[in-house]
Amino acid sequence: MKELERDLGLPSVLAISIGAMIGSGIFILPALALEIAGPAVIVAYGLAGLLVVPAALSKSEMATAMPEAGGTYIYIERGMGPLLGTIAGVGTWFSLSFKGALALVGGVPYLLLLFDLPLKPVALGLAAVLILVNVVGAKQTGRLQVAIVVVMLAALGWFAAGSAPSVQTANYVDFFDAGLGGLLAATGLVFVSYAGVTKVASVAEEVEDPGRNIPLGILGSLAFTTVLYVAIVAVLVGVTDPGSVAGSLTPVAVAAEATLGRAGVIAIILAAILALISTANAGILSSSRYPFAMSRDQLAPPSLSTVNERFGTPVTSITLTGIVLLALIAFVPILDIAKLASAFQIMVFALINVALIAFREGSAEYEPEFTSPLYPWMQIFGAVTGVLLLTQMGATALLGAVVIIVGSVLWYLGYVRPKVSREGAATDAIRRQVGRETLTEVETTLGEDTREVLVAFTKGGDEDRERSLVAVAADIVRPADGRVVAVQFEEIPDQAPLTESATVQSSSDISFETRMDALSSELGVDIEADEIVSHDTKHAIVNFAGNRGVDSIIAEHEPLRLRSQLFGDPIDWVVRHAPCDVLLVDNLGYNRPEHVVLSGDSGPYPPLAVDVAEAIAGSNGGDLSLWYPTSTGSTDEHRQTIDDYQSELSEILSVPVQAESARSDGGQPSQPDLLVRRGTDHRLQAALFDDRPTFPSPGCTTITAYPHESSKPGFMRRLLEQVTF
Repeated sequence: MKELERDLGLPSVLAISIGAMIGSGIFILPALALEIAGPAVIVAYGLAGLLVVPAALSKSEMATAMPEAGGTYIYIERGMGPLLGTIAGVGTWFSLSFKGALALVGGVPYLLLLFDLPLKPVALGLAAVLILVNVVGAKQTGRLQVAIVVVMLAALGWFAAGSAPSVQTANYVDFFDAGLGGLLAATGLVFVSYAGVTKVASVAEEVEDPGRNIPLGILGSLAFTTVLYVAIVAVLVGVTDPGSVAGSLTPVAVAAEATLGRAGVIAIILAAILALISTANAGILSSSRYPFAMSRDQLAPPSLSTVNERFGTPVTSITLTGIVLLALIAFVPILDIAKLASAFQIMVFALINVALIAFREGSAEYEPEFTSPLYPWMQIFGAVTGVLLLTQMGATALLGAVVIIVGSVLWYLGYVRPKVSREGAATDAIRRQVGRETLTEVETTLGEDTREVLVAFTKGGDEDRERSLVAVAADIVRPADGRVVAVQFEEIPDQAPLTESATVQSSSDISFETRMDALSSELGVDIEADEIVSHDTKHAIVNFAGNRGVDSIIAEHEPLRLRSQLFGDPIDWVVRHAPCDVLLVDNLGYNRPEHVVLSGDSGPYPPLAVDVAEAIAGSNGGDLSLWYPTSTGSTDEHRQTIDDYQSELSEILSVPVQAESARSDGGQPSQPDLLVRRGTDHRLQAALFDDRPTFPSPGCTTITAYPHESSKPGFMRRLLEQVTF
């Protein structure tokens, strides 16, 4: 396999980055931003340059860890998975397309200063020529790019130096009249001026000593360009009458005419046309490669990655990009083009910062030669300020960002997800973090002794089922030498008074207490028996548990009809209002279970379920199996994370542990004596899908654990568990 020669030194990296930035950002946007922020547009350019620093550092680091050809979307796709990779790919494609359109729509007015021609037809004609150039495969040479950069810098340098003596301080009066909102809106608008700063990362394979030259080149070019922009805009505002440049299609030429005369105007026109045509051509070239790269990664149709045999270019991808470009030029106002170009770029730069955190915290192989300083605060700052800028840019920018995100998500769900099963480093990082948090909670739970358990009997049953529930409770409290409180709850009609005669012990009550005494001797635990008569059993159970201060309630789980489950049954009510944990038992018999299974389903094993399973296995000298569902769509990273999580959990537990895969088709690795699982709080879900293990059918008694409200993970944790596990 051939490798690209590393022959780009620091000067080349600086030239590429500076050349990629200087264009519409300085020749067009100052006039549009001046209308929004007034003289504070000078600060807006400096602030935008500052807010790009986090993304520049993040991309510098990722480029040295993965010095290979590719675009921003590749880093985000690898770091955050196909979904956000799709959003980033589409967002970057649109951003570059808008930037190309902005360059042409904004560049043509400079040309029209020399020739009397209609604006949009000329812009459309130039766009068609550039699209054709890209189709047939013609490229800019490195020397041409360097020459363009030299001409631009010379013209802009002459303008700044030659015009500085003519600056009028009166033009800076009422500097912050537009307020903070105007400043932030202008900052968001000119943000796209710095979009090219990380372009050198796409040729990282060809940079010598990338660990040094890439970050130095990116940060050096950003610092240089920021200073240049601020200086030029400061001079532009200072040499023109207040408001005379705002809204102009050729602001730099207007300012140059006021200070340098016709020769200055010609120089600026030449520089602007060269820069903007170069920017537009580069925009078509690079933006058309995003559908191409996404197609190769199965995120877009295969036709977009087909290379034409005659021209050696992805004609379909270029054609699609060209159609979008022509439509933008023909139908979208220049201010909206500028806003949308910046909005998509801000969104992508925010994702770059989050992607770096994903690589750092995930388990993927990641060894950058350069590391961003102030991690992770620098990246958090970049992501948060990006979102803040978006909110200040007005309805057009926000609506554009929302449309791109929603459209990308729908495309992912409809086209990508059925074809692609890989996941990003962020998913694995979050999964591992959730696993670590759960293990910490498990250790805390295991350290708390269960001193007293209430076994609630709500209706008469045979003695074997009665014994099973008490034996479960005994095994749970035995490690802490605790107590079982077995209570027979009897409900009488509301119209029947709770008289003394109604509460007198019957022969069956005495028989119940006698059986509990016998079980106390047999099971070797302290069992206290009692009977309670009430008008409302569910309230009686909850009140008794609260007054007694028990650690858990154990009751038999009796699934009822759909109507009862939807609108509530006594056990459901007890689960939601109990002052402690609740364990519901699907009772198929219980006789010293030695092979206990802890079932994991769509998340890590809940601490309460782990505690119960370990206590029962330990009380009976048994072992514990960790079941987790297998899936053909699971990634290697997912399986490895689950293996690591199960290994760490095994080290915490005091009983022999083994991990086994369980299949949802009904197959199972071994026949358990008892299964312990998580309970769900969603009544409708329980009613429609039956609140029982979805895999496999264990054929044994099942304990479903419902932790008290104070011990439940929050909504976001549960959501992350569902998404990542």
